[in-house]
Amino acid sequence: MTRGFRLRPAAEADFEAVLDLSVRVMRDHLERIGRFDPARRRARMRAHFDAGGMQVIEDADGMLGSVGLDQHPAFNELHSLYLEPARQGRGLGAAVFATLRAAHPGRAWRIEVLRGSPARRFWERQGFQLSDEQPFDWVMDRPAD
Repeated sequence: MTRGFRLRPAAEADFEAVLDLSVRVMRDHLERIGRFDPARRRARMRAHFDAGGMQVIEDADGMLGSVGLDQHPAFNELHSLYLEPARQGRGLGAAVFATLRAAHPGRAWRIEVLRGSPARRFWERQGFQLSDEQPFDWVMDRPAD
């Protein structure tokens, strides 16, 4: 079960905290496939921040996670959904995605999931299906509601 949360646009002051969270969430998975590189992780997060669309997930106690959203003509692309490890598996990710879907009705969705990641099962429960395989990622799509 998840308590209330809110999404707010990420500010430059959030960058280091979001980067740190992404490293804590992704490091083991990236090391497993030989792709953990702190400079690359920083550059990817910097690019997402600079492109806009990054939001902080928070409650009264502080940051719970972050999520990035890029809007394309045919679909919305999710990236950078990172939740504090202690908050994972408790419904927060599903609640965040439901909030995003409600804010963007009638849209199709896409996400890239690191191959071998248990996150694939989460996204399948959210209605995503495998649509493509890349060398390091699965591409998953969810049709519009």
